[in-house]
Amino acid sequence: MKQMEPIEKWIWLPRDMYPSHQTTTLTASGQKETYAVAELKKTYTLGKRIRTAQLRFSADTAFVLYLDGKLLATGPASIGGDFLYNDRVYPQQYATELRVTAGECASFGEGVLDFRAMVKMQPTRMFEMSHGHGGFFLSAHVTFEDGTKQVLLTDETWDIRYLGAYQPGGYDGRIPNDGFVKAELTPNIWHAMTSPLAPCTEHLLKAEDPVVTAAPGETVERILSFDKIYACYLSVSAQCSNTVEVTVHCFETDEEGSGEQYVFVENTEYRGFDIHSAGGLRVRVTNTGAAPATITFGAIAVHYPVYTHAKTVTSDEDLNLVTDVCTHTLKYCRQTLHLDSPRHCEPMACTGDYYIEMLMTQFTFGDQTLSAFDVRRTAELLRYRDGRMFHTTYSLIWVQMLWDVFMLTGDKTLLSDCEEALMLLLDRFASYVGENGLIETPPDYMFIDWLYPDGINLHHPPKALGQTCLNLFYYGALKTAQRIYTELDETAMAKQCREAAAALQNAVCTLLYDPQRGLFFEGLNTETPAYLIGGWMPQNVEKRYYRKHANILAAYFGIVDQPAACALLHKVMEDTSLGDIQPYFMHFLLEAVYRNGLRETYTRQILEEWKAPCRACPGGLAEGFVAPEGYHFDHSHAWGGTPAYALPKALSGLTILTPGYAKINLCPKLLGLDFAHVEIPTPRGMIVIDMKRDENGKQINDFNVPDGVIVCDYEDEESV
Repeated sequence: MKQMEPIEKWIWLPRDMYPSHQTTTLTASGQKETYAVAELKKTYTLGKRIRTAQLRFSADTAFVLYLDGKLLATGPASIGGDFLYNDRVYPQQYATELRVTAGECASFGEGVLDFRAMVKMQPTRMFEMSHGHGGFFLSAHVTFEDGTKQVLLTDETWDIRYLGAYQPGGYDGRIPNDGFVKAELTPNIWHAMTSPLAPCTEHLLKAEDPVVTAAPGETVERILSFDKIYACYLSVSAQCSNTVEVTVHCFETDEEGSGEQYVFVENTEYRGFDIHSAGGLRVRVTNTGAAPATITFGAIAVHYPVYTHAKTVTSDEDLNLVTDVCTHTLKYCRQTLHLDSPRHCEPMACTGDYYIEMLMTQFTFGDQTLSAFDVRRTAELLRYRDGRMFHTTYSLIWVQMLWDVFMLTGDKTLLSDCEEALMLLLDRFASYVGENGLIETPPDYMFIDWLYPDGINLHHPPKALGQTCLNLFYYGALKTAQRIYTELDETAMAKQCREAAAALQNAVCTLLYDPQRGLFFEGLNTETPAYLIGGWMPQNVEKRYYRKHANILAAYFGIVDQPAACALLHKVMEDTSLGDIQPYFMHFLLEAVYRNGLRETYTRQILEEWKAPCRACPGGLAEGFVAPEGYHFDHSHAWGGTPAYALPKALSGLTILTPGYAKINLCPKLLGLDFAHVEIPTPRGMIVIDMKRDENGKQINDFNVPDGVIVCDYEDEESV
């Protein structure tokens, strides 16, 4: 029998009383006229002891939900979104599902369910998306101690009030909050799918002396510092009886950062809806009234739940600091989707960032639920946008992310569920291939790296600086798609991808390789057609560029044989004329080194690049090594955190041979270190490897591998 759609009765402010607080923008905006915050509440007194309550709930755009006066969940899980097509409503909306037991809620013993929700209507950060209308729904399937059941739904008996004091980026207590009225049913335009994610977890950050007392007419400024940089919501408690103006700026290092402004006129407990990145707060309190005022500042750190925390520890303390900083930054980039950073809060479009974060999770937190959901949400974007995403290279990286999450989890439904999106993506890129066999007419060549050779932005470079990389990412996507179709027993599609990859390989190696220099150059100098020129596609330039990027990717994707790939990597490491690369592209370099048998030669040399920035800022990871002129790096950017992946992988020699870690290779190498301890979380338990040198300098390895994981040697024969 077909499963019935869950009941969703959405409620919101009454239309006749609040006609101007019904609709809002679809994406991030600071408009006051389309912003609204509402408080909703309902107490159910059911007369019998409750055993469990199965809850399902969501809101547009953001909510904080309390049960029995305690925080239950924030949300909803983000739709995701891209930088394109944001004038259309996204088809997705996600609901959270939770099971609450009597042991978790004291009021269940009295037969009482006491709900309160705070709902913000309007996206204010880039990762937030709206369907354009305010709304909230909750359903509760209650099971009593006597075995009987009851279903509760949001309806017109719920109380709701408009909180006019809440403004975009702050709170103005001079605007009175309205009294409660009865909520009104609103048409269900959302039809929410159930998110697989648990709600994010929270804890209050502690700063020394967070209480500021201001006498009448006094202005007090203070800096409140945290031990590290965190993703957080601001929390402020005001004790006052007159007007107090408050400004909070969140800083990571020495920049001003994001902030909020408040005006309090009475005792107020405030919790913000906007996520910030903060290593501390710069606060300013101005008391314009006649009585003293006391303001207590707090920040609520938030991240996706961590169930396992694996660590890699070596004899090199600076290297340990690097992996700790990378792991900490990753932790706070994991929200209801992976973020590039909690300061920028970019949407699902930035697959290159999230692919690296997924791989970092392999050796840190293990749980790939968030990554798998990112893969599925990206597939939805590709399906509804005919295979098009803003960043062309990033959309191709999604194919590799799809395969790797499958290999890490063993969940084959991920491949079949995303097959339609994969076909649309590959068909789109096939349409960009010209008569010469190369991608010639894409909408852009972005993203390559955060650099400006000759003043040219590699975010969206001309053909001469982006074509080879885009073709190589396409080659990698075709080879990975071949593996996906083979796994799905789609032999004809696998053959089609294999043949397309072979044709592209021939074109790339013939037209984009300079045999005299033994290097790939970054792209042809032919003119870009006028109809393609736009904000993200500049006209081509006449100079031929030889840089590291294309040569790293040629080795990474194996478009040349291994001896040739090793020769390319040696030149990348030794030829300073090939320019710089930022931490993002360092990931591909480290992986290319690993894939081509050079991990003992180059891994630690490359990782040296992270030591100085991590010593300079141990609280969070810098966005890059080389700052563009006039640009201030954030220090909460996990795309550069690949050491948390690359180091334990190089130490362990891990290769996953069959999905879900059922069969693996391990080939531990100390890489010149005195000792190393590596933990690898798997769906079957923790792999632990200890390496050290004996008195003769010989490496001694100690393995602890969970049941269900078969360790093989490189000939793929089982070993004891």
